[in-house]
Parts: sequence; structure tokens; C-alpha cells
Amino acid sequence: MRAQQGDRIIIRGKTVESSDRHGEIIEVRGPDGGPPYTVRFDDGHESVVYPGGDFMVERPEHQS
Repeated sequence: MRAQQGDRIIIRGKTVESSDRHGEIIEVRGPDGGPPYTVRFDDGHESVVYPGGDFMVERPEHQS
């Protein structure tokens, strides 16, 4: 997986009762856009994230 600063992420809830978590990648710590990523979630919480199978990256339209 590759990402860049400013990309939006979605971490899918693992159960029916769990909601998805949305955030913005504020720092890419791995080489060549690889993980780990520092993410600021929409609720203001910041965390270092290693993506799993439930992780999606959305690149803003103005980025290529």
C-alpha cells in the first residue's frame, strides 16, 4: 500500500455494530509511501496506523 500526506483513509468497522473510522494521513513514516502512517481521525484523535485488510486510501481529486 502506498499513500501520501493529505490522503483520506477509511477503516471499515469489523462488526455490524462498529462504524467506519475516517481520517487524514498527516505523516507517512515508511519508505516510498509505505506504512506506518500518522492519521488524524475526524474526531480529532491522532494515531500511528499500520493498515490491514479493512483499510482504504482515498486520494483527493486534486492530487495525482
